[in-house]
Amino acid sequence: MATLETQQIDAILSSRRAMMTMGGAALVGLAFAGTAKAQSTGPSDADILNFALNLEYLEANFYYLAAFGTTIDVQNAASKAAGAPVCVITGTGTQGTVTVRPGSQVPFTTIQVGSYATETAIEEGKHVTLLHSALGSAAVAQPAIDLLNSFNTLAMAAKIGPAFDPFASDANFLIGAYIFEDVGVTAYSGAAPLLNGGVMNGANKYLGTAAGILAVEAYHAGLIRTTINTLDPDGVLGYQGLTQKISAVRAALSFAALSATAQKTASNPDDYGLGTQMVTLGGTSGLNATTIVDANPGDAVAFARNPTQILNIVTGGGAVDSSGAAISPAKGVFFPSGLNGNVK
Repeated sequence: MATLETQQIDAILSSRRAMMTMGGAALVGLAFAGTAKAQSTGPSDADILNFALNLEYLEANFYYLAAFGTTIDVQNAASKAAGAPVCVITGTGTQGTVTVRPGSQVPFTTIQVGSYATETAIEEGKHVTLLHSALGSAAVAQPAIDLLNSFNTLAMAAKIGPAFDPFASDANFLIGAYIFEDVGVTAYSGAAPLLNGGVMNGANKYLGTAAGILAVEAYHAGLIRTTINTLDPDGVLGYQGLTQKISAVRAALSFAALSATAQKTASNPDDYGLGTQMVTLGGTSGLNATTIVDANPGDAVAFARNPTQILNIVTGGGAVDSSGAAISPAKGVFFPSGLNGNVK
């Protein structure tokens, strides 16, 4: 029998298919932007797309392992039945493998959360396939990805504990997904001004496409946040507290990546977890309400991060040499050997 909790989650997830239809169309447009004229300065559109492809390799593998128990380049009965594509992971740069504990398929107990994982896995796999196909011979290979030690490192940095397994349960999976989705929103928001793929009818058509993808990423992040809140509306289970700790670490890494000059005007923090506040409704005071949206509280605009800030988050600040100086390219945490491509 469906509980109130599962009914609420089902209602939250019911519009997902419509959202993903829009997201796929938007991604096709961005993928073919790689053939456009490069910017005169800074990274080309192809460079930006390859940067995105590195991140899509990461997300797709996370969701494939959660939903199907396999990486994106291997098909099993579950992924075949779901219609998930087998992704090509070859290309320029050093191809790596995925580090993960054996038996990483999440033992979902909530049908709606399991369905969300499956749908997202399929879509993320299609994103990899579309970007790889559009870039052709310029596509980068999948770099080495760590989905085991990375979460343990972040757990310690966030003071959650010595270890965290995002594949252990429904709730842990949602927290793991939370780590990625908000980063995606800020990455697309920050990348939009860098796209220079030509003008159509007086407008930058690729900027518009990036804005469309940003909107879909925001839908995903909002969905994750709302689902976590549904499971822990009062914060008593600790899930809200976990999001706050994760957001604090992401914000610190993001801020540390800025120059001293930029830090003077940057939003700090640029990341907020779920938080409970007291409101009055219908004359009744002392009711709990959750702040869902992660945006600048001053103007309610989504945060934007440049590639260096994103790299600082997904590599944990990057490696340093014996003198404490940063090693370029950045490497560590989710990308132990760094990213492939020119933006790294």
